Amino acid sequence: MRWSRSATAYLGAVLVSSFGSNAMMLAAGIWVMALTGDSSLAAWVGFLVWAPTLAGPVIGAIVDRAPRRQRVMIGANAVMGLLLLLLLLVETEAQVWLIFAVMLCYGVSFVVLDAAENAVLPAAVPADQLGDLNGLRMSASEGVKLAAPLLGAGLFTWLGGAGVAVLDAVTFFVAAALCLLIRPVRIERTPTAEPWRQRIAEGARQLWRQPVLRRIVLSTSSLMFLVGMAGTTVFAVVDEGLHRAPAFAGVLLTVQGAGSVAAGLLAGPLQRRMRPHVFAGTGIALFAAGAALRCLPSLTPVLVAALLAGLAAPWVLIIGATVLQRDVPAACLGRVSGTVTLLSFAPGAIGQATGASLLAVADYRLLLGGAAVAGLATAALCLRPVREDAPAPVR
Repeated sequence: MRWSRSATAYLGAVLVSSFGSNAMMLAAGIWVMALTGDSSLAAWVGFLVWAPTLAGPVIGAIVDRAPRRQRVMIGANAVMGLLLLLLLLVETEAQVWLIFAVMLCYGVSFVVLDAAENAVLPAAVPADQLGDLNGLRMSASEGVKLAAPLLGAGLFTWLGGAGVAVLDAVTFFVAAALCLLIRPVRIERTPTAEPWRQRIAEGARQLWRQPVLRRIVLSTSSLMFLVGMAGTTVFAVVDEGLHRAPAFAGVLLTVQGAGSVAAGLLAGPLQRRMRPHVFAGTGIALFAAGAALRCLPSLTPVLVAALLAGLAAPWVLIIGATVLQRDVPAACLGRVSGTVTLLSFAPGAIGQATGASLLAVADYRLLLGGAAVAGLATAALCLRPVREDAPAPVR
């Protein structure tokens, strides 16, 4: 397949910015821990990065007001690069609040970029390349996770947090420059006098009008809750099931990361051979199989389970993004994208809290068994025939 210049530039921007972001997010937690000695404060870094997803519909509605979403992508990358340079001012515990503020902006930028990208890509990339592009985007994002955190920790040890911040700022500036090469068709913004509340709610209404996307997003919500809950058992699996040191969890996470890279590479060809809800249901079924295999006290099935976990969630997220870009009218893609982000990722945090609470009173195998059963039920519901009777999108 011959990629357009816009697709190549976009993938380059994703690869560069993902590398810097993964390095920075790990380094930020280490930095807070080094300055304060408080592990609970360090844990807040991750929360602040993901918290803005709760405001996804609002942020998406704001992005929809921009007539040129490409400029939003360029601006978001450039602004984050500048904000990261503020971290050069951090020297003592008294400036830790600045790290928190920048990480919160980080989270906002992720939601803004996601909403803008979902509008720009269908206008810049041929429709038959969207599935492959979303798969490669996932592979790029997951692939850098195998090396970027280690590099981030190494750079922090060598240069300190300021050095990692400068590296990440440079990656954002490079991503902004690559976004200049994307050539989308102009997306017309329809003037509206609707109140803000109605404009935000329009994201949920548009989602409900799309039967295929609705099915996939609701299935994704269930899956991500189960992924969050099952993810809390990793150390119990290593300790009680495999009788290995806690550090062995890193091996399982590496195998899972490799599975995610493979998921992105396989997603494009598989999407062309399967209906969207069938592809999503297959991914959820793989998660259920992996959760069941983790119950076995043997290394081989647990490694296979980690690989299946790496395949499952990315496939469901990739097909969701592809259907979103294909079926939703461009004028409200930001709002729908924000709503999808909220419904897709908030359940993961709830699942983690649920799993952590249940793990204190129940055997980890009960959690994994419950996740496997619930996963199979979700897969069965997702695989049911769906009427694709939504009106054709107007772009």
